[in-house]
Amino acid sequence: MTTPSHPLPNAENLLRALAQKLAPLLQDNTALVGIHSGGVWLMQRLQELLKDTIAAKGIEIGSLDVSFYRDDYAKRGLKPENRPSQIPFDVDNKHIILIDDVFYTGRTTRAALNELFDYGRPASVTLVALINRGGRELPIAPQIVAAELPLESHQNLQLIQNNDGTLSLELINHTPKTYA
Repeated sequence: MTTPSHPLPNAENLLRALAQKLAPLLQDNTALVGIHSGGVWLMQRLQELLKDTIAAKGIEIGSLDVSFYRDDYAKRGLKPENRPSQIPFDVDNKHIILIDDVFYTGRTTRAALNELFDYGRPASVTLVALINRGGRELPIAPQIVAAELPLESHQNLQLIQNNDGTLSLELINHTPKTYA
C-alpha cells in the first residue's frame, strides 16, 4: 500500500452522506441491490442507517455477483470469493437502486445491468456509488455519489470491511506500464 499525497476521505463519513442523499429515493415499489462485495457491504450499512424508512416503505433487498457477466471474465477467471446473486423479488416494474462502492470504468455497472435484466425489466435503475474515481469508459455514470476522488489509472481504491463491520478505504499504487 502506498500513502496518497492527500488523506483519503473517511468511509464512514461518506456512508452517512450517501444515506442522506439516498433517503428521498426510498419510495414504494423500490428495491436496493448491492454489487458484491463492496456494494453489498454498503447496502447492509445503509439498511441500518435507513431502517425506519426501509421498513415503512417495504423496500426490498437483493445482491448481484457480476463475475460471469464481466467482459473480462476470460482474463479474470472464476474467483474463490464469487457468491450467488440473490434477487428474491420480482424485478419487473420495480425502481432499482443499484449500489456499488467505487465507480471506475462503468464495466462492473454494465455487467450488473445485464444480469439485472435477466431477472426482469425494472421501471428504472439509479446507480449509487460511494466514490466516483474517474476513468469512465462507457456511457454509464452514477447519479448519486458521496465523493468525487480523481485517481490515476495506476491507482486502485478499495473499500475495506473491518472486523468490527466499519468501512475504510485503501489506496494501492501499481507500477504504471511503460512502453519502449
